[in-house]
Amino acid sequence: MEAVQPIRRKIDLEAVKERLKRNPRDYALFVLGINSGLRISDLLGLSLGDVIDQEKKRTQIRERIVLREKKTGKSKSFPLNTAARSALRLYVGTLKDLDPERPLFKSRKGTGPISREQAYRILNVAATSCGLSNIGTHTMRKTFGYFAYRSGVDLSFLQKILNHSSQDQTLRYIGILQDDVDDVYRRICL
Repeated sequence: MEAVQPIRRKIDLEAVKERLKRNPRDYALFVLGINSGLRISDLLGLSLGDVIDQEKKRTQIRERIVLREKKTGKSKSFPLNTAARSALRLYVGTLKDLDPERPLFKSRKGTGPISREQAYRILNVAATSCGLSNIGTHTMRKTFGYFAYRSGVDLSFLQKILNHSSQDQTLRYIGILQDDVDDVYRRICL
């Protein structure tokens, strides 16, 4: 089985988002995933209370998410950007049950969150319909890393954000090493 890859072109990201907009839950999952770099286990582990604040008269999307990563056990706190907050606002606006304890990405079957398998199906169907292949739930995290690196985020800082043990691991993870190797072969035309 080949490792999944990041979505590398913004036009492809927009196409997948457009496909997912039909279902506000699925759209919010994708937009939060590509804007947070969270693993699917952490995304599916979020409760509604992790993203909404009901202390005021109206429900508002929180400015930041605070959680403990399932894989590493490390605490993580990060601000929600405008794209993530907008997608969450759209999704939360469709909910009738605003119990802060309920899973953020609740399954239609039962009381728990959607499964990893269902999340994979949702993303894979949308991506495939946009002509993309080799896409999975980890694509969201890799896409976040890829665009962060390409936007100029220092590699050591990105390594810390993704909780990787080395910079080489981070580069391999987001596919940069292979991109760089491929570029050498394309440039050398003797």
